Amino acid sequence: MFRTLKISDPRFESAGLRQLTVKSPSLKGRGDISLFIPSGIKSIANNVPVLILLHGVYGSHWSWSLTAGAHLTAAKLIEARLIRPMVLAMPSDGLWGDGSGYVAHAEQDFERWISEEVPAAVRAVVPETSEHSPLFIAGLSMGGFGALRIGAKYPNLFKGIAAHSAITQWEEMKHFVEEDFEEFPVFKEDRDIFELLLKNKAQLPPLRFDCGKDDLLIEGNRLLHQKLKDAHIKHTYEEFPGQHEWPYWEEHLVETLLFCDQVLSGELG
Repeated sequence: MFRTLKISDPRFESAGLRQLTVKSPSLKGRGDISLFIPSGIKSIANNVPVLILLHGVYGSHWSWSLTAGAHLTAAKLIEARLIRPMVLAMPSDGLWGDGSGYVAHAEQDFERWISEEVPAAVRAVVPETSEHSPLFIAGLSMGGFGALRIGAKYPNLFKGIAAHSAITQWEEMKHFVEEDFEEFPVFKEDRDIFELLLKNKAQLPPLRFDCGKDDLLIEGNRLLHQKLKDAHIKHTYEEFPGQHEWPYWEEHLVETLLFCDQVLSGELG
């Protein structure tokens, strides 16, 4: 799938973090992915689970690890045996404007980058993963929008979908980006998360999302929760103290990691 693939030298890696750059057909250029690879997975059977974590506006592939310590949180939970070992794949959104929205634009397909190329890149460099590895998707803010939308659009690809402080309606992008969101080269059918969830209701994997009570996106999250309830779409929604900020996401990533493990153990389905 990739003409070129460059990976960091293990001699200079630390805390299980590995850096990867691939030439992406969807991005029409290079794409970056930070990977967390738990220690000791070489002794585990193949098909180690993979969680794709999507960042928000202004950020890049390093955001989850170097702003929220996602890899350290996962390592602690694995060491405590609260979750089974899993790989974290933390890709860039493609670096379009203040944020690509993880959707297909007229020239670049940021959705395909996440749904097809990122999993393929992980398999190319982590031999303990395969096409049979359980795949999860989660994200924060714009990345929450991406996770909910891509997860809803390709329900058979993922074992679980999660989001924190998600943009739940495309129009909410206007709170964050410099670009005129009405002029974004985004196809109209890619703008409505609820309609995608409703369309694929019968095939949806387990779904959870949360939001801070003082977050500017709280009303959109509450509205999505109510719509899902009214449509009898099974999901978990939680609210916690907090705003639209990294300390909230650092703290509540734990819920997503535990959620993934519960799905793997058969507690959720």
